[in-house]
Amino acid sequence: MIKLGTFSVEQPFRIDEIARAPAPDGGDSVWHRYVISQGTTNTIAGLRAGQHADVVVQVEQMVERLNLRRIGKKPK
Repeated sequence: MIKLGTFSVEQPFRIDEIARAPAPDGGDSVWHRYVISQGTTNTIAGLRAGQHADVVVQVEQMVERLNLRRIGKKPK
């Protein structure tokens, strides 16, 4: 028997980190690195251009969409 609580799909996505990062390819605009995780093994990392407050809103919306998609999935 497998306990369903052990699957990472059962855990919601969450923001682990949003921090200022160097611009890709030596650009001069403001960039931030974000890390989103689900459980202990599923991690999404990326870069977003923009001011910190704008990036926070964008990443929060991304996490909300990921969690809405997760709700519709059922374990096999």
